[in-house]
Amino acid sequence: MDRRGFIKTTGTLIAGATLAPGALAADRNASDDGVGGRMELPMNRGWLYSRTAEAGATSREFNDANFERVVVPHTNVKLPWHGFTEQDYTFISTYRRHFRLPQSTAGHRVFVDFEGVMTASTVWLNGQRLGEYKGGYTPFSFELTPHLDATGENVLAVEVDSTERPDIPPFGYEVDYLTFGGIYREVSLRVVPDTFIENVFAAPKNVMTQPAVDVKCYLEHPATASHEHYSLTAEVLDGDRVLGTGTKEIPAASLAHGELQYTVEIPHLEKVELWGLDHPQLYRVRVRLMRGRQIVDEQTRRFGFREATFTDQGFSLNGKIVKLRGLDRHQTFPYVGQAMPGRVQRRDADILRTNFHCNIVRTSHYPQSRYFLDRCDEIGLLVLEEIPGWQHIGDKAWQDISVDNVGRMIRRDWNHPSIVLWGVRINESRDNHDFYTRTNALAHQLDPTRQTGGIRYFQESEFLEDVFTMNDFGWPLKKPNHSRYLNTEFVGHTYPCKTFDSMERLQEHTIRHARVHDTLASDPQYAGGIGWCAFDYNTHANFGSGDRICYHGVADIFREPKPAAFFYKSQCDPAEEIVLEPAFHWARNDESVGFTKGLICSNCDHVKIYTITGSGEHLLAEADPDRTQFPHLKYAPFYVDFGDQIRENWGDFRIDGYIGGKQVISRRYSGDGVDHEFVLQPDDTELIADGADTTRVVLRMNDRYGAIRPFASDGIVLELEGPGTLIGDNPATLIGGAVAVWVRAGEQPGSLTLRAKDPRHGTKEVQFTLKAAPAEQV
Repeated sequence: MDRRGFIKTTGTLIAGATLAPGALAADRNASDDGVGGRMELPMNRGWLYSRTAEAGATSREFNDANFERVVVPHTNVKLPWHGFTEQDYTFISTYRRHFRLPQSTAGHRVFVDFEGVMTASTVWLNGQRLGEYKGGYTPFSFELTPHLDATGENVLAVEVDSTERPDIPPFGYEVDYLTFGGIYREVSLRVVPDTFIENVFAAPKNVMTQPAVDVKCYLEHPATASHEHYSLTAEVLDGDRVLGTGTKEIPAASLAHGELQYTVEIPHLEKVELWGLDHPQLYRVRVRLMRGRQIVDEQTRRFGFREATFTDQGFSLNGKIVKLRGLDRHQTFPYVGQAMPGRVQRRDADILRTNFHCNIVRTSHYPQSRYFLDRCDEIGLLVLEEIPGWQHIGDKAWQDISVDNVGRMIRRDWNHPSIVLWGVRINESRDNHDFYTRTNALAHQLDPTRQTGGIRYFQESEFLEDVFTMNDFGWPLKKPNHSRYLNTEFVGHTYPCKTFDSMERLQEHTIRHARVHDTLASDPQYAGGIGWCAFDYNTHANFGSGDRICYHGVADIFREPKPAAFFYKSQCDPAEEIVLEPAFHWARNDESVGFTKGLICSNCDHVKIYTITGSGEHLLAEADPDRTQFPHLKYAPFYVDFGDQIRENWGDFRIDGYIGGKQVISRRYSGDGVDHEFVLQPDDTELIADGADTTRVVLRMNDRYGAIRPFASDGIVLELEGPGTLIGDNPATLIGGAVAVWVRAGEQPGSLTLRAKDPRHGTKEVQFTLKAAPAEQV
């Protein structure tokens, strides 16, 4: 299919916008700078920002001296973590960027690539309107070449409409999440030759027998350019080692007829390792566009070899059935909405895979940061990625944008081995035969290697996809009505839970997640389940708990776990991590009639439970996993009846975990009810001084053994010394015993010191090293 065919097939291009050649597929894991004159020039610093759409602000000569200097990712307004309205950010703002082109760009084409701007973007260069792009979650580009000043200063201006426009998905009715505003993902200039490689799709095949790769190469070739003979070469790389090569000749006549897609076959490879959950092996494919012996352009993509398919017996990865166990993720954060840089996005993937031991995540309800997906590739976390939307389907023009979103999502992300299913249906929408016939057809045309799914909430729905993906919040769960069946949401709004809720509610929340996964384990027709959801999130007034938060997560909005997260954590093999976590706080009367039963999440096969008093240790109970309530889980929780012994022997609490008769872990909790220690827990202590790099710092109150004190609510006064910015409340109030702030590096290397003063426990501090960032060339 040539480029014109792709445009015709998608059925839409946003009015005035250029189909984004590089932004759709950008892979910045490896630099292609300098080959054939191609350059990828980051353009994230030095933006000037105004919260208004001032008259004349898009002209080249406009006086922007009063604009605020900002770095992207950028939110159009900082917000409280809860209790605000969407009206606080739904306005039209203006961004301006002055730049000069390096001399080396002479004679080349220049594009600006936006990875994500919320919600509609009208772009000008030197006062010339380039067009409007409608959509906040997918990348777009404009060609700047005809309007550039090659020797003088250029001004790029972007008018960002962050209102909830009904002509743009997901809007048009009500939406159970907030979208926020601003240029919240990265921006770059892309300098390329006249004829260049627009995109590359490395499609492995025969991975279980004789691995090979079809490297699909998409070219951009102006109709006015001379039609010469070219060739494409492709090679698969493991580090610097070449595993296989292939070549495809491109006759001049082919380009003259508009043929712009070519496949380079690499049929024979040296032994390759498969990408999997425990060993996510990654390779690179390097493609060169040649004219004779001259390299005209070069692109590199990272990919992996794996066979992933939903079957009649569940999900199969590399020939083995894997029961899927995961969580849905919103990519929003306190205070700045979606405007968090790569480090923070990657950290979310680590939390899901390493801390919670999930094996799949759903990007609800939109394509998410490339950094998040890159990290999923690196750590073996499977992904269901879906298009923007929530229940509502708009008119034909709205649907055209949604179909276009399918194409942009797939063409950006088709090289990620972690992605195993494309979500091509608006979440929980009613059926629409013509619309969803289009979305499925486009997905299969662009990527025949992956199956499609469509998230619905009723089993009577028309089944146009390959996998029946179903939100089922009822209990008991509905039986699968199709052979390929995946549960994509459960629990969630039916039982919201806060970190500071009572013991009864915290335990019940955990039980509800555990019993769903127990049912999923009972029948191979269930491919598995993705629980709603990973993290609490901001929402509209008619959802949530009255403060613009949906407390549906197994972790809070600051990414701190609730007990339900420990259930997910406990479902890993003990060889990966031995887990022993109570789903309760150690408190004698945080239950309606006194503490009598305790739920413990563990992958041990036996536990012993003690209280420690002044007179010594007292064995409260021994227990095996609760196979009565959870007969199908490999690592069932323990549900222990303590009877009256707690009342008689109150003191500190200890749990010992055993596997095969051997004690392998012990956890201890204080029974004195005292907040013993205030601590700071940074995710990182080294940042890049680029004005955007950011890390989380958790402020937490512990008991004497390091367990959280869930009702601590101290006000913490913060001070940040050095070239950086504090993102968060100051003073910061502990919520459920903990709260988080984020520290953002400035643009000067050096050091930062964060001091946090608790009124009872004094001042603690953490230091950060800021390493110099490469200078931006524009």
